[in-house]
Amino acid sequence: MQVVNQIPTQSLPWYRHRWPWLLMAGPFAVVVAGFITMWISFSGADALVVDDYYKQGKAINQDLSRDRVAAGLEWQLALRYDAASGKLIGKLTGKQAAPALILTLIHPTMPQKDMKHALVPDAAGAFSLPLPLLERAYWQVQLEDADRQWRLHGGWHWPEQKTIDIRADDSPVQGAKKGGG
Repeated sequence: MQVVNQIPTQSLPWYRHRWPWLLMAGPFAVVVAGFITMWISFSGADALVVDDYYKQGKAINQDLSRDRVAAGLEWQLALRYDAASGKLIGKLTGKQAAPALILTLIHPTMPQKDMKHALVPDAAGAFSLPLPLLERAYWQVQLEDADRQWRLHGGWHWPEQKTIDIRADDSPVQGAKKGGG
């Protein structure tokens, strides 16, 4: 008599096997990541996009006239941020005595971090301004008179650049010096 070894084969339902679940985990993770990405993109406004780009482009030409006025007055600005004392120290020189000023530090991506300060320089054009520690960023620096007749502007890689010098006849990013301060 021949004995046949028979192994009982019990068929389990598909959900009791691990392979279908392992194969479905990848596409499920992609779908979850897609929903998270969509939520992030819709939940916050993009501060870099403006509604009326044409109007703002035309306004740039008006701003250039203020740059030409500053060049005619030969304005030069030297700024240094002293992190130890928490002060921004500056000096404005030119053909005439320094008027009341407005200094604006513009964050590259977050408008809520922009800083605007009114300044009254001394007779030599020097001023000092207490500031909290600046965030590591490429700040846009704009200095203008209180009447908005002229302006100086430039870029500042803080903290790589300890000082920045901006002249009215420079392009916006020139004139910055690296070094201690």
